[in-house]
Amino acid sequence: MNASAIEQMTNTELLVALCGPSGRTLAKHPLLELFGLRAPRQQSFFACEDRAQYIAHPQIAVAKELWMRAMHAEMEAGIKLNSPGVVNDYLRGKIGGLEYEVFCVLFLDAQLKLISAEEIFRGTVTETAVYPREIVKQALSLNAANVMLAHNHPSGDTMPSSADKKITTVLKTALSLVDVRVLDHIIVGGNRITSFAHEGLI
Repeated sequence: MNASAIEQMTNTELLVALCGPSGRTLAKHPLLELFGLRAPRQQSFFACEDRAQYIAHPQIAVAKELWMRAMHAEMEAGIKLNSPGVVNDYLRGKIGGLEYEVFCVLFLDAQLKLISAEEIFRGTVTETAVYPREIVKQALSLNAANVMLAHNHPSGDTMPSSADKKITTVLKTALSLVDVRVLDHIIVGGNRITSFAHEGLI
């Protein structure tokens, strides 16, 4: 099957090709939910009703993992700060669809090549929850020259909170003491992105 033929296929046809007959059922879900880029929407407006949980089809999970590894490999080759698409796509896939808050750090060398992408903690971002000393220690251990901070807002609203701004300042100050630059703090909400660097907040 050539690329042009694939481009002409419907979502349902593509899902059937990937997952077999179950692809027809999967096609009833939005693609953003299927690939974990957005949490499943609540089925009704009753506050007491839980949102329906979508468990990824094994072949979709494998396809997404391969896609994530490809982006990780591209970042290992070097990040272009003036074209951050691969970083944003990676973070959308990594934490965009989670229903709990996660704080991550991308550790980069002097040439902006990715050394390691690490989850630091889970939970609401506060000054007491993030330990600057541990992040500084890890940066020194990895011989990182730069870092990019990232966390998600499960609500989908990517507007930086006062706590987000405060912890960014705290980490930027702590890391500057060991000559490590904080290049950006990226907030992910589903498929949406807010960059502190782009907004002039860092």
